[in-house]
Amino acid sequence: MLRYLALLLLAPWLLVLGWAYFTYPRSLPRTAARRAFDWLALLLATAAAVLSAGWGFEAAPPPQIDAFGRASGAIWQQVLPALLGYGACVGVLVLAMALRHLLWRPVRR
Repeated sequence: MLRYLALLLLAPWLLVLGWAYFTYPRSLPRTAARRAFDWLALLLATAAAVLSAGWGFEAAPPPQIDAFGRASGAIWQQVLPALLGYGACVGVLVLAMALRHLLWRPVRR
C-alpha cells in the first residue's frame, strides 16, 4: 500500500483531470465512437499512472540507516512516484486530446 500512497493522494486531482478531459470541449461531436475513444484514453491514462508510480517507487533510492537512524531522503519514495504518475496520466490525456481533435474536428456553425 505504501507503494501507491502518493498516487492515492493525487487521485482526487487525477479524477478532476479525467472528468475535464471527458467533458470538454463541447464543440466536438458526441458519437459512440468518440465516447469509446474517451473511455479507452482514460483507461490508458490510469494504467500509465499506476505503472509509472510503481516504477517510481522502485527507482527512488531507499534512505540509508546509519548510527543516528534514517538519513534524510525518504520523502523521495513518495515524491518520485507522484511526479511520474501525474506526468504519465497528463501525458496520455494530452496525446489523446490532440488525437481526438484530429479525428473529430469541431463543427463549424
